[in-house]
Amino acid sequence: MEEFLAITNALADENRVRAILALRGGELCACQVIELLQLAPSTVSKHLSILKQAGLVDARKEGRWMYYRLSDTDRATPQAARAIEWVRATLGRDETAREDVRRLDRIVRENPEDLCKRQATTRSKCCSSAPETPAAARWRKAGLDASRAT
Repeated sequence: MEEFLAITNALADENRVRAILALRGGELCACQVIELLQLAPSTVSKHLSILKQAGLVDARKEGRWMYYRLSDTDRATPQAARAIEWVRATLGRDETAREDVRRLDRIVRENPEDLCKRQATTRSKCCSSAPETPAAARWRKAGLDASRAT
């Protein structure tokens, strides 16, 4: 019963469902989720914490940076795995979800230094701008290093 209630509570908020759908493409830094949802970092952190407690997302911390991804099907409970699949199957073609995919495509192409600098001026300091993080390495591989203006 407890797991069921945690999952249904996690799915009862549009922003948490949008976060689940955003993570379909793989791991995202917290700052990318913040940028997508356009919410305060503390609010996004709370949403992601609820998703994690429900077993729908996994998180890893690297220094002060947080990365989130959908729970692996081999580690997620069967109920969490089914809930993730239900969300994906039901809302994958929803207009809000499609717009989020378009926005997320722009967000992940953005220079992480610029993204975090902008968030630092509009909200609070975020995460993935450190050059040693995996997200920053992916940006460099895509040709979006800190020396390049976007």
